[in-house]
Amino acid sequence: METQEQIKEMVRQKYSEIALQEKETNEASCCGSGCCSTEVYNIMSDDYTNLKGYNPDADLGLGCGLPTQFARISKGDLVIDLGSGAGNDCFIARSETGETGKVIGIDFTDAMIDKARKNAEKLGFHNVEFRKGDIEKMPVTSNIADVIVSNCVLNLVPNKDGVFKEIKRVLKPGGHFSISDIVLAGSLPDKIRKTAEMYSGCVSGAVQKQAYMELIEINGFQNIIIQKEKPIVIPDDILAAYLSAEEIREFKSSGTGIYSITVFAEKPAEACCEPGCCSN
Repeated sequence: METQEQIKEMVRQKYSEIALQEKETNEASCCGSGCCSTEVYNIMSDDYTNLKGYNPDADLGLGCGLPTQFARISKGDLVIDLGSGAGNDCFIARSETGETGKVIGIDFTDAMIDKARKNAEKLGFHNVEFRKGDIEKMPVTSNIADVIVSNCVLNLVPNKDGVFKEIKRVLKPGGHFSISDIVLAGSLPDKIRKTAEMYSGCVSGAVQKQAYMELIEINGFQNIIIQKEKPIVIPDDILAAYLSAEEIREFKSSGTGIYSITVFAEKPAEACCEPGCCSN
């Protein structure tokens, strides 16, 4: 069984390769994993093209939702994007926060950071910054962010509890997040879960939907809502790379579901519990 560090290294290597691929290659596969499908549709991601701030050079077709559309970003906000890739969600967030705000993208892949910085330079954005770092230990100070967004990233992280703890540390009191991610209903077949390609692609690192929501609550967030939910259907020709025809039939009849959810939650505002504390 792989350790957390081994899993993270597999993901790092795979997404370094994805950063150099064309968007069409990523869209035709399972989140860029290379398990190419003859089906002519994108398995996971939603259409960004009508959102203000969209830049095609930054869209690698790797998301599973539109978290920035639901993130309630205001002018002047400081927004952090976890797993920022080539900068797609950062640039859309920047259109919401405006010139007076700031957007920080965090990614642990050199190739993605390089691509995102080049995109920001081409666009002339001086209030969008990309930092290399692990989202389980973000390279930012505490209580700094108004909003945190992330798109199809936490499912790739073994220590999801650690990420939510970091999100709470980094958000300002009263700040909030909007995160799109992959979750499960029922047990995914072992052959899919244990395959590194699928792990660094999309779904085998996902956890049960109920456990995911409970993790957010346990970490002290409030006003938790699912802003959007949609089922994910993996085509048979992708499944056939991992399962026999009989196993595919059993999988489809098992009631197991794979879903994209976009979740919103707030960090509680600090209570003023003693004289003078509110002015400190």
